[in-house]
Amino acid sequence: MKKLLQKLFREPVIRFADKYSSRPDKQRVFDSLTELHKKITAGDEKKGLIIPFDTTMQKFIIFSDQHKGAKNNADDFFVCEKNYLAALDYYFNENFYFINLGDGEEFWENTVAAVKKSYPECFEKEEQFLKQKRFIKIFGNHDLDWNTDLKANILLNSFYKESFSVYEGCVLATAINERAFQIYLTHGHQGDLQSDGNWFSKLFVAKIWGPMQGLLDINPNTPANNDHLKSLHNTIMYEWSSAEKNILLITGHTHQPVFMSLTHLERLYVKLSTAQKANDASLIKNIEDEIKKAQPANETPPDLSKIIPSYFNSGCCCFDDGDITGIEIADGCIRLIKWQSKNNIPQREVLEEIKLSELEDLLP
Repeated sequence: MKKLLQKLFREPVIRFADKYSSRPDKQRVFDSLTELHKKITAGDEKKGLIIPFDTTMQKFIIFSDQHKGAKNNADDFFVCEKNYLAALDYYFNENFYFINLGDGEEFWENTVAAVKKSYPECFEKEEQFLKQKRFIKIFGNHDLDWNTDLKANILLNSFYKESFSVYEGCVLATAINERAFQIYLTHGHQGDLQSDGNWFSKLFVAKIWGPMQGLLDINPNTPANNDHLKSLHNTIMYEWSSAEKNILLITGHTHQPVFMSLTHLERLYVKLSTAQKANDASLIKNIEDEIKKAQPANETPPDLSKIIPSYFNSGCCCFDDGDITGIEIADGCIRLIKWQSKNNIPQREVLEEIKLSELEDLLP
């Protein structure tokens, strides 16, 4: 019976979820991002910290959207745990700061006790960063409980054996090519009518979507390299960032990796254009084959000639193939990375990379 239900309802339910899971309002998104950035840079430490950093010395790893659950059929993180643990070991040993960019825990579908019981090793490894003051935790819409002061203090002591501040965002402040430069980080749910403090959405996920995921064995997070064109929410985030000066914006929330304002598919279009200009027939064929694998039939090549590389998205740590993606800032570079298991051994792969000094030259 379960297999029959999966066959009949799995695809329609996923399409329904894709259509109604996000309702970003452009003006609300713009207003929310602007207000939060102003408060952080004005010194409101309840909202977030300004963190000065040296691009040649300090290193940051940014992961978001683990959605740690209860290790049941509705838990999207379970299949990714091994890669996540290996990644945390690597970044701890390499002296990275860890910025957890929101939705680390899935509190819409699960009790706090169930999440804590299911992933003790993950919280222990995150706690290692905390003990060395290398852990910055940002709340998202699915772990908004971290933003309620009294409850958060109790929860933090329970999960990490000490309480600490959880923020709505943070700003990494530095200088590149002798001009002030900021990297602004927040989860990215702000302005999304289905996510930004919406009690009905939370109720729907907890009472309807979560049980249906378990019954129909659904994880809507397709692999990182099968990206489409930017989602509407990512597009709005990009539009906000492209109008700012000397600011890069990094968010999560959409589960869609974005590097220099482009998804994987969009970067393939850019590479195809370059290959066509060079009249490289072999390379053109290879890229066209990659596009066919990633591109849905109803998508057409966008005009990417005037894209400003001001927006990045860390993707998520709950892809259904077990991969996780994140953003590294290290060695004077910014990178989109993926951790995946090869022969059952987690391995780090750099998907995209650019020097911050070169990136700054490309911004207006």
